[in-house]
Amino acid sequence: MTATKTIALAFMFMLGSFISNAQTHMDTTNSKAQGRIWKNLKYDGSFVLKSVGNGFTQPLRWQKKDFLTAAGIVAGTGLLYAADNEAHTYFLEQSENAPQVLKEFGWYFGSPQNFFMVTAGIYGFGLITDNEKVRETGVLIIGSAVTSGLIQTLSKNIVGRARPTDGDRNDFDIFSKEPGYHSFPSGHTILSVSMAHAIAKQFDNIWVKVGIYAVGSIAPVSRLWAGAHWLSDVGLGYAIAIATVDGVDNFMKKKSAYTYGHSNKISWQFKAGYGTLGVVGTF
Repeated sequence: MTATKTIALAFMFMLGSFISNAQTHMDTTNSKAQGRIWKNLKYDGSFVLKSVGNGFTQPLRWQKKDFLTAAGIVAGTGLLYAADNEAHTYFLEQSENAPQVLKEFGWYFGSPQNFFMVTAGIYGFGLITDNEKVRETGVLIIGSAVTSGLIQTLSKNIVGRARPTDGDRNDFDIFSKEPGYHSFPSGHTILSVSMAHAIAKQFDNIWVKVGIYAVGSIAPVSRLWAGAHWLSDVGLGYAIAIATVDGVDNFMKKKSAYTYGHSNKISWQFKAGYGTLGVVGTF
């Protein structure tokens, strides 16, 4: 089973569970709310498909700045490629002292099944509670992940680059079907950074953003600690994830897919008083 099929099946299973639970709950209330869920699901699904289609046709509409951005990504990947051997040695040395909890979290969070379990949770919550902002965030994550997932699946199979455990940085077997030659780019990086970037976009507070990006970076770093990827694999994964999420986000805003108002981001404030201390988020 391909990575794309695994992703799709994992998402549909989790989403089906949420819809089933929602349907059971709505059966005890009224059919109007049940109809709203299915209407929103159909609407959101159409925008996922539209965003994926737009992502693959967008290069046909690139402007000068877009070509410059692509050139910058290629150049940056080339620089990381030149440092792959040294970086590989460095991260393997650091792995000995790296917290085991971070290693395990990085692997599980960046795996397709767990990624879409979390994604289905986010979208399912927005769908059941009729929270348009949360639904939009879920659609942004799903559309970005499907688009970037297809890109990385094609890249891995076409490029056929050996993982550090299976060869050196210059070892390629084009169109290889062997997992050991599916290193370029890093799928764990693409999924984890896609989610982090999509969620971080919903917040204005810089420290909240930093925290979200820090969590999203655990998976990429853990893959380097494990010697499963070269630094350039991870670097390109970052670039693909950021570019894809931005592209889907811009497309959804251009089409005015959701009308609650994009200026209403979550505002975080520190609250302290007699007997209380905490952070309050206002939608």
